[in-house]
Amino acid sequence: MDQEEGLTALDKIVTQFSTYEDYLNSQITAEDLYYLEDEGLAHQLVELGCRGTGKVVKRDHFEARKTAIEAARRAALEAARLAERTQKKTLTSAGKDLQDNFLKALAVREEDNRNGKVSLNQQEADAAHTLKKQLAESSAHGKSVIFIRDRNSHGQQVSAYIDYAHRLKTEDFEVYFNGKKRLLPRYTDLSFYNWNSNTAACNSTPNYQVIADNPAGLLFKYKRDGKILNVDPKAQPGDDSTRASIKTELYIQAVIFDHIFRG
Repeated sequence: MDQEEGLTALDKIVTQFSTYEDYLNSQITAEDLYYLEDEGLAHQLVELGCRGTGKVVKRDHFEARKTAIEAARRAALEAARLAERTQKKTLTSAGKDLQDNFLKALAVREEDNRNGKVSLNQQEADAAHTLKKQLAESSAHGKSVIFIRDRNSHGQQVSAYIDYAHRLKTEDFEVYFNGKKRLLPRYTDLSFYNWNSNTAACNSTPNYQVIADNPAGLLFKYKRDGKILNVDPKAQPGDDSTRASIKTELYIQAVIFDHIFRG
């Protein structure tokens, strides 16, 4: 019996019996007790290898493995509890009294974009109605792209397509959901444009690849399924994608695209 097989056999024994005495009892026959007339003596003989079937597990090995298995089980339970508490804490929109439609839309999608699961029944876009029915009973995963157009601190009009999931991972949204700051376009977003200086930038993210040289306009390819998100307002957003215009007091214009990945 090699070490791996031995450990497997030991684990089976340790999980099968609550105590070492229970294990010893399993090695004693009614005939043993009839002739020995003493259970304690029978236990000693089993431990010495004089009774029982097969190789006898030593007491110290049994108890050490029992302790290790129990410790591992407790650690796994604690890790699961910690993960659950951490997940609840990471939802920065939780418990906030959100008034503006834009912040409400972000809050609806926050957990989805952190975990990758999309709850389509909470999307605002009428165009998503058919897609909702198709995915109502299936597992769906995806990421949102936010379009914002507004003025920066210098009064210049700027816009950007923002990978919501990527931003959630790289900055604290607490200041946005509590109203201390506004989510604004950045030069490092998927696509940035300053309408006054004609400054533009494109940056692919872990979720989306930017296709900037397309004659028909800017496109984003979702890396997990290779499908294209078309952000042209005059075109359809693409397979498994929806477009929702948000009426907001915070920005000149706000649109949210949701791409759904089934896999």
